[in-house]
Amino acid sequence: MKRILILVVAIAAAMAAVAAESLSRDSLARLAARMLIVGFKGDTVTADNPVVGYLTEQKVGGIILFDVDLTGSRELGSRNVTGREQLRQLTADLRRLAGYPLVIAVDQEGGLVQRLKPRYGFEGTPSARALGATGSVDSTYRRSAMLARQLADYGINLNLAPEVDIHSDSCPVIGGLDRAYSANPDSVALHAAAAVDAFHAAGVLATLKHFPGHGSATSDSHYGLTDVTTTWSPDELIPFKRLIDGRQADAIMTAHIFNRRLDPDYPATLSRAIITGILREQMGYDGVVITDDLYMQGIIDNYDIERALVLAINAGADMIIVGNNITTGFEPDRPARLVEMIVSAVERGDIDPARLLDANRHIDALFKNF
Repeated sequence: MKRILILVVAIAAAMAAVAAESLSRDSLARLAARMLIVGFKGDTVTADNPVVGYLTEQKVGGIILFDVDLTGSRELGSRNVTGREQLRQLTADLRRLAGYPLVIAVDQEGGLVQRLKPRYGFEGTPSARALGATGSVDSTYRRSAMLARQLADYGINLNLAPEVDIHSDSCPVIGGLDRAYSANPDSVALHAAAAVDAFHAAGVLATLKHFPGHGSATSDSHYGLTDVTTTWSPDELIPFKRLIDGRQADAIMTAHIFNRRLDPDYPATLSRAIITGILREQMGYDGVVITDDLYMQGIIDNYDIERALVLAINAGADMIIVGNNITTGFEPDRPARLVEMIVSAVERGDIDPARLLDANRHIDALFKNF
């Protein structure tokens, strides 16, 4: 039986290799575009908005929405979200333009990290830290259910939450913003599982973040390389493993953290040892892996974008977030250029086309839920 299984796997791999080698340039571009989750400016879809091309020409896999334009005025309501009916119309227009299954994602964690704010007419949600402090998993479920119903009502199908990082007072971007449920990994796992169950009940998919654990970092990867070599603990993997084993991991987002004990050369987002070796092979995860924004300074200050793309995809990332809403500025043609970079890398032999097929297999499985 074991020999038969090995033979079947070998045949499947050979067939995949043949299929990959026969891909046209247009097919490669389509596969590459589906791997992108991109941002745009504007709270309506006008004919001259670059997002039209993202959906009708590149056919990207996802759109990420923000309420504040960090490349512009930085005022509340300056980006994509200004009100309830506005958001409902916007997401409907995006889907109509796409004409194919489309990820529409937001960071709606609660507390200080929520794009759908009470200011715009939405109901606010407590932070993960506040929910964890109650000790009531039922309370976390109820509040998460309210949050998820709101997302679903306004056309959002993927929440970039819940946080499964471990709380530490020394971490400015996680602990300092009350984004983690608890300092206890077992408690984090319980509350995060309740949140995921609530999301699923409303038809919203969940993203666990930030693998392999960002909670012990003492700096913010938005603004530079974050080294957790001396602060990270294997306990930070516990919530991820629990939810993977419970089939509650629709997607997992990587962290731009460097840990030489796990990979002496690359940060997690670019690390095959971490994404493929630990997450996929050791922990048995076969779902979508999403990078945190690849233009965050923790990556872009140390790698040019083409190199980062190649490393992330080869490491095992399936979808790349490019919010176009960060200190590196807004570039309307960025998604088209990224698609070209990926296709050119395949043509040069820097990315195996089979890796694009594998990523799209994971994306297909995710899209079956939409």
